[in-house]
Amino acid sequence: MEIKQDVINSLKRYVDQRIPTGGFLQSVLENDLMMAFGRADIENRNSLFEIASYIYNELPASCHGSPVIVQEWLKGRQ
Repeated sequence: MEIKQDVINSLKRYVDQRIPTGGFLQSVLENDLMMAFGRADIENRNSLFEIASYIYNELPASCHGSPVIVQEWLKGRQ
């Protein structure tokens, strides 16, 4: 599956400008699998492995992994 371009764009804004993502991506960034599946549309649900791989391989490790890490990133503390 491919990652939708709007998902990639949202992740780039999150990293580059520290703009919050929507609820689905926030759940993925926070490592909350149950919430991510609950918030995902069918396309994102089918691409969840690819999205998680993109985050792991392309984003700074300091911007994802838990709710605290995500909030600290958004506040510019990471």
